[in-house]
Amino acid sequence: MTENQIGRLLAGLWADLQQPAILWQAGTLALCLSLAWWLARMLQWRAPDDSTEALKRGAAAFRRLVFPLLAMLLLVAGRAALRNWHSTNLLSVAIPLFGAMAGIRFAVYLLRLAFAHGSWLEAFERSIATVVWVALAMHLTGILPEIVNWLSAVELTAGRHTLSLWTLLNAAFWVALTLLLALWAGVALEVRLMRAENLHTSLRVVFARLGKAVLLVAAVLLVLPLLGVDLTVLSVFGGALGVGLGLGLQKIASNYLSGFIILLDRSIRLGDMITADNHHGEVTRITTRYVVVRSLNGVEAIIPNDTLVTTTVLNHSYTDRRIRLAVRVQVAYRTDMAGVLELLIKVASRHPRVLRDPEPTAQVTEMADSGVNLELGFWIEDPERGSQNVRSDISVELLSEFRARGIEIPYPQREVRLTGAQDTKIDSR
Repeated sequence: MTENQIGRLLAGLWADLQQPAILWQAGTLALCLSLAWWLARMLQWRAPDDSTEALKRGAAAFRRLVFPLLAMLLLVAGRAALRNWHSTNLLSVAIPLFGAMAGIRFAVYLLRLAFAHGSWLEAFERSIATVVWVALAMHLTGILPEIVNWLSAVELTAGRHTLSLWTLLNAAFWVALTLLLALWAGVALEVRLMRAENLHTSLRVVFARLGKAVLLVAAVLLVLPLLGVDLTVLSVFGGALGVGLGLGLQKIASNYLSGFIILLDRSIRLGDMITADNHHGEVTRITTRYVVVRSLNGVEAIIPNDTLVTTTVLNHSYTDRRIRLAVRVQVAYRTDMAGVLELLIKVASRHPRVLRDPEPTAQVTEMADSGVNLELGFWIEDPERGSQNVRSDISVELLSEFRARGIEIPYPQREVRLTGAQDTKIDSR
């Protein structure tokens, strides 16, 4: 539909508004919209939970399009039934508006699917579609040009440059649109990089973050000159931003720089078992601002990158994921030491998580007061599954073997002497 046709429709609608017969068109419009809303509620079909992702997305798109499409079809039928008796300019204006609503909803939904799941666009999808549709409706009805003329008359001065309010709003709109496209390209780049098996995980994250940043900066620098905005105007804002970064945002800037340092030097990688800031667990996520450490009890600690760079971090899997564990036990002096040491090694070797290379070892560590202290050492390669559970399993097995073989774990012994009239010795066990 051309602008001349729209203009004729609006002129006819203005003439209809002066006549009482407009009530017939308003009633038909209200009836069609009510019927479309009721039918849309009846047709809110959702795909089953076990359906494919394509079917779920198709059902979601159908729910967004069913109301405007039904409204448009019913308005076409209503216009055909009413035009034999009355003018139908109001219905003729409403039909393309609801057709545009269907197209805008579908386009915004496709744009949302292009971004990662859970992005901000998902939360504001309906609001964005409504704003775009209202702007289009205002343009078709001739209201928007009047608003544009008023905004163009309002001028703002920044130094030696003068900009109209409409220029600033127009620039903000196109910058936002360009940033959306840049974010979409950044997400596509990140997905592509994450599939590159020949690149290290940390390098994939670094390149993805840098790619997004470059695309966003390039989008702003390209769109502003095209809209007639002199980039030198931004120098004032750039200076203010620099002061803000130097004062209030210093810690945030430090975290971002530390994040790139961590990703580049690979000191901490996804899947590493680390101990930092009194938190121990597996690194599950690395961002440019923080690192997520998931402990073995399920609690996730969000540690700022600055803390990981400026403090000591214990990386239990930096060069080798294998770690050594030890179980200490004490036996009586009369025990056969060679047999007990062999038994300790045999019990550790039976555990499925204990490595055979290097093999478990057992040795005497001390001749203590009450007995002989022994240490059983062994290695595991999956510390993310926990270490205390392995020690517990082996300790329980050792107690069972000791009871079955009559091996004694001695109680503490003390010899007490009482001096006086009689020299008496008491052996306390």
